[in-house]
Order: sequence, then C-alpha cells, then structure tokens
Amino acid sequence: MCNLYTERLGAAEVAAHFGVANPVASNAGEEVYPGTPGIAVREDEGQRMMQSMIWGFPLRLKGMSPAAKPKPVNNIADLNKPMWKGLATKPQWRCIIPLTAFAEAEGTKGAKTRTWFNVKGQPIFGWAGLWRASDEWGPVYSGVMTDCNEAIRPIHDRMPVLLMPEDYEPWLKGSFDEAVAFQDRIFPNDLIEITRTSELWVKRKATATAAPTLL
Repeated sequence: MCNLYTERLGAAEVAAHFGVANPVASNAGEEVYPGTPGIAVREDEGQRMMQSMIWGFPLRLKGMSPAAKPKPVNNIADLNKPMWKGLATKPQWRCIIPLTAFAEAEGTKGAKTRTWFNVKGQPIFGWAGLWRASDEWGPVYSGVMTDCNEAIRPIHDRMPVLLMPEDYEPWLKGSFDEAVAFQDRIFPNDLIEITRTSELWVKRKATATAAPTLL
C-alpha cells in the first residue's frame, strides 16, 4: 500500500509539467496522507485541469455507527473489481496524482522508519488514479497499485502505477484495456531512486484523519 507521498512543487510548476493552462492552489500539505487534501490532474472538455480533492474514496463498513467517519480507500488493488471498473472504463473518471516521492514503512514493528522512492531525472512524476464526486467529502481520488519491481521488492511487494510524461495521454484517454495494461506492467528498476531515513513512520498518525484502506 502507499499511505504517504509528497508534492513539494508549487502550483505553477505542477501545471507546467502536466500541461494545465490554469494552475489551482490547494490547501494540501507537502506531505499527503489518506483522508486529507491533495491535487489531482484530470481532463474536462478536452482540457487538462488541476483540482483539489480528498485522497481516498469514502467507505462505510457494515456495523459502523451513522456518526462514524467513513474510511478512505486510498489505494486500488485491481481495476477489474466492480467497485473500480465502472469508473476505469470511462476516461473522464481517470486522473493523474502529481507527486515528488512516495514512502513505505521499513524496519521492525514499533520502530519502522520512512523509506522514500522517487523517479530518476523526474523532479515530479505521475501516479495513475481514479476520481469521483462523493456525498461525504466532495471530489475524491484513489491511486492504482501494481506488483513491485525488483528495486522495491526488499521493502514492499506492491507499488503505485507510476507514469512517465509519455504515459499521461494514454492513461487519461485510452481504452479500458490500455488502462489495465498500465497495472499489468513492471516499472523499470533503474528508474527508481531510494532514500532511507531515520524518520519514524508512526508520526503519520498525528496527521492522518482515518485509517487507510485498499480494495
């Protein structure tokens, strides 16, 4: 699962990279957690736009109190699942999540630290996602996951579906089969840079609004 990523560039820089004519500022922090605001890039009437949304589709589990907050489903395990296929088949519900790095927890239980991953030569890159409008939180998005490559395998067996600039157009406009092909491919090992830190993973609990969910 990916439960933490960074977006450390300004709105103008993000817009320039993704071909957005009108940058949109966001109240998202540099570190983005499930259930909190982030930026998604999508298409509207043939034009790319940036939009502030909540990271995670709201999910109410059986037995939850009506007053309880929904859980954010922030990762997508399989585009063929009924929950996702209806959106994934329609390009208007696809989006790109801009990020500068993503993190996974590494180490022993109770002392896990943050290990960061970024794409070589790309100060900002894309993560394939889906979005929709929700009654609970307004516009929301979730990121598509895939099997890890060998560079990431020592730390985690899954990773985000990362997009290079030449992938943006096919992801946003391609057929459903083309979208699934992104989830089936293995991202090149030599494009992954890894930065290990002593920063404790658990400090995220002070920031995240709800426990993340993968479906």
